[in-house]
Amino acid sequence: MPDSDSHLPSRFRRALGAVRRAALLPVRGASYLVRSGQAHQHFFLPVLNGALGDQLAARFDKRAIRMSFRRGGQDVTVADLRLSEPRQKTVVFVHGLMGDELIWQTGFQDPPGSRRYGPRLAEELHCRALYLRFNSGLHLSENGRELNRILTELVTTWPDAIGELVLVGHSMGGLIIRSAGYYGIQLIVKSEELRVNSTESAAAEEGQLLTPNSQLLTQKAPWLAHLRSVFLIGTPNDGSWLEQNSHLTARLLERINLFPTRFLSKALNQRSNGIKDLRCSILVDEDWQDAHANDLTPPRTAVLPLPGVRYHILMGSWLRATRPSALREYFGDGLVGHGSARGHATFGDEAALPTGANVRTAVFSQQHHGGLLTHPEVFQYLKQWA
Repeated sequence: MPDSDSHLPSRFRRALGAVRRAALLPVRGASYLVRSGQAHQHFFLPVLNGALGDQLAARFDKRAIRMSFRRGGQDVTVADLRLSEPRQKTVVFVHGLMGDELIWQTGFQDPPGSRRYGPRLAEELHCRALYLRFNSGLHLSENGRELNRILTELVTTWPDAIGELVLVGHSMGGLIIRSAGYYGIQLIVKSEELRVNSTESAAAEEGQLLTPNSQLLTQKAPWLAHLRSVFLIGTPNDGSWLEQNSHLTARLLERINLFPTRFLSKALNQRSNGIKDLRCSILVDEDWQDAHANDLTPPRTAVLPLPGVRYHILMGSWLRATRPSALREYFGDGLVGHGSARGHATFGDEAALPTGANVRTAVFSQQHHGGLLTHPEVFQYLKQWA
């Protein structure tokens, strides 16, 4: 037999194997899609709320998410948390746009048996991990005020269980945390103003003493006294370049003023208020209520770091170091630019920071926006500083 004939069976087997693998590809692909769809089914409502949550809430649609703590895939009231361990460090995790609490716990493509930041921190630091879910289509300030309320309820309901409080936010979640701090500190400022004004009024009008409940007002944000650290992971502190481009595109299409461009502009403007607020990271009600809110340079109230709180800015660098620095700065982790993550308008001027405020920045190379949720170095940072 010729030498070439001796290789025919092996070649034939390889050819059959290739044909078999090619024939099974559609089946395996369909199976993967089914398993992926089942694993990501829990994202349906968060994605719907991120895109149209403001409209759902306005219609009192039952699909509109209400901010709540989550446990076992279910909403849990603060009273039902049943916190027993006294004075325990408590870490509250706040997801980003179109996310939910599971991003902190597990993922479809994670290795079997692996756990994400929440469960690992709870075990290795012996702390308490709590998870929030919220309607990311609402204005950032609306969610900020609600977070302030729910953290206040947490501390007042379980005063002996809450020790140090640590807040961890991914992307939009970090902005919600900053907005909550703004509204919490405003209550304390207003209570002090009321105390001073009432004292002056009492001195001016003898016999008409007004006794303001200053203590009650101050107690409306008691969680601030427990807050020690805030982690802002991939947070667009100065706005998202993606939403800035979307806003500019919608304005240009509208200016062209033809039927197709008007239609496209109207369709583009149907994105939720939460997404629109990301353009300049609007954290205060008065800013989005302003008549100039849609201008290219809208009004923006400065939301400074809270005094006595350590802020950690954790950001990814998606492009390789060989790329031009201007590109790496602009694209950042793919969704949030480095300049915005650093928050130059908020954290850049150290002299303007409140007394006791401390800001640290860490960059994780070749990490995209979602990868910051699973990066081992990010976890080690959280473990060291939480």
